[in-house]
Amino acid sequence: MPIVLFGTPEFALPTFQRLYQEGEEIALVVTQPDRPSGRGHTLKQPPVKEWAMGMGLRVLQPERLRNGAVLQVIREINPEFAIVVAYGKIIPPELLEVTTFINLHASLLPKYRGAAPIQWAIIRGEKETGVTTMLMDEGLDTGDILLQKRVPIQEDDDALSLSQRLSIEGAELMVETLKGLRSGRITPHPQVGEPSYAPPIRKSDGHINWNIPAVQIRNLVRGLYPWPSAYTFLDGRMLKILRADVVEGEGPPGVVVKRTKTELLVGTSDGLLSILVLQVEGKRVMTVKEFLQGAGRGINEGQRFS
Repeated sequence: MPIVLFGTPEFALPTFQRLYQEGEEIALVVTQPDRPSGRGHTLKQPPVKEWAMGMGLRVLQPERLRNGAVLQVIREINPEFAIVVAYGKIIPPELLEVTTFINLHASLLPKYRGAAPIQWAIIRGEKETGVTTMLMDEGLDTGDILLQKRVPIQEDDDALSLSQRLSIEGAELMVETLKGLRSGRITPHPQVGEPSYAPPIRKSDGHINWNIPAVQIRNLVRGLYPWPSAYTFLDGRMLKILRADVVEGEGPPGVVVKRTKTELLVGTSDGLLSILVLQVEGKRVMTVKEFLQGAGRGINEGQRFS
C-alpha cells in the first residue's frame, strides 16, 4: 500500500532513504516551499525536496496545509500511513482524519515536546535523550507512543553531531515501527511522566549571560551550534563562540581573566570559560590562537564582554 512522507530538513533524510530502500511505495512527498537563502536571497530547495526529485518522486510544497487541493490529493492516494519527520508545520485535523499519521520525534517523550528538542536537551545539560515514534493527534507531540530508543549525549556533542546520530537511530526505529504495526506486535500506549517543552530557538537565545556557571555557558555553545550560535559583544563587535571548554578558576563574570598567545579565559559565576573557536562578526571562523594573533590582538586581561 502507498505511504506519504512529510518532512523538510536534512534530519528527515535518513528515515526517508531507509523507507525507500525498504521498498515502501512512496506515493507523495510533502515538504515546505523553497525559501530565500544567503546574501543574494536566491531560492533554495529544502533537502527533502532535492532528495525526492532525485528519486523521481512526486513532490508537493504547499504554503498552507489547510488547503483543499492538498487534502484532495491525499484522499485520492488513500495512503496506509503518513510519515512525518521534522516537517515544520502543524498537521490540521482534517488531514489527520485521512490516514494514520506517524511522527518521529527527537526526544524521549513526554520530555521535550516541541520544535527544538535536540538543542534544549543539550542546553539544559541532559546526559541522555532519544527518539520516539508516535501516533499524531491534534496536540503538541501528545500522541500515543509506538517505540522509543535511548541515546546518550556525549560530552563533546553539539546540536549538529547529536542531530546526525538521532536521525540515523530514528530511521531504524521508523522501519521497525512500520513492521511492528503491520504484524500487530506494537500496541500504542499513552505517554507517561511529566512533560517538558522545547520551544523554537530564537537568535536572541544565543546571547550569553556571563552571570551563570561556565558549564551552563558551554552547554549553550554546544546546543546552539551551528545555528544561531552563542554570542557576546566586545567593544561593540559581536563574537560568536562556537567551541568552548570549562576550566577551574574564578574571576569576575564576563571579564578576561587570562590572555596568552593561545588562550583566552573569561570569568563566570562559577569557573572559567576557555574560548576555543569563534567568529567575529563579518569574518571567517577562527581558532582562538588565530583570533588572538589577528583580529583579537588588542584584547587584554581585565576587558569585559557584555
